[in-house]
Amino acid sequence: MEQIAVFVLGLIFGSFANVIVFRLNTGESLIFGGSRCFYCGRNLRWFELIPVVSFLALRGKCRSCGSKISWQYPAVELASGALFLLLWSEPGSYQLGKSPALTITAVLFFWLLLVISVYDIRHKIIPNPLVYFAILTAVLFLGFVNWNLMDNLKLIIENLAAGFGLFLFFGVLWFVSGGRWMGFGDAKLALALGIMLGWPLSLAAFFMSFWLGALLGLLYKFSNRSAGFKTQMPFAPFLSAGGLAAYLWGEKIIFWYLSLL
Repeated sequence: MEQIAVFVLGLIFGSFANVIVFRLNTGESLIFGGSRCFYCGRNLRWFELIPVVSFLALRGKCRSCGSKISWQYPAVELASGALFLLLWSEPGSYQLGKSPALTITAVLFFWLLLVISVYDIRHKIIPNPLVYFAILTAVLFLGFVNWNLMDNLKLIIENLAAGFGLFLFFGVLWFVSGGRWMGFGDAKLALALGIMLGWPLSLAAFFMSFWLGALLGLLYKFSNRSAGFKTQMPFAPFLSAGGLAAYLWGEKIIFWYLSLL
């Protein structure tokens, strides 16, 4: 029953994630103002706003004008629900047990990364308010970890160093390429991940994100011949996926890799 409640809560947050992706930086309120059809402008009723269920019941079409509803809505809602359930069930690489403060903060952090990833895919930019909130959440998480480990100053220094190390690396890539290889928003996102994960998990996240980005990038370019090798792809989804994998299974991945050497 607990898992169902967590999953449903994740679906609700996924619905709010879609609101942020579509409304942020448009002048519209993220909280006030009802949802409406993008095509006919009709305000949606409550039963048309139930995460995933409404999309299936309406067969992916507006009840009034019949226009197709973007698959982004159920996809993000389901991804958010799965994310909540996964982070609630898995202790993570810090192995600090079921600390409510740590779990809630970790869920909030990676939910923010989900929103940032979807926003980056759709708009090709990482919005400052979201990434700054992610950095603040990472610092808060580090504070909770430090409190659980009895004021471990070494951990704080390592995590901050990892964050600024990643920020510097991505910042140099951004500066040297003039933004062609990497956006400055990616550097700020890497800062948040480094603070959250510390050493050596941030290094694992770094390599996994680049390998995943390279693999999917090649698959995309070979499947879509019109997309040349200079076509830019949003990197936030790969950073986020690598960071999540490192948080949950980073130590196991590192041990597995070292066993191959």
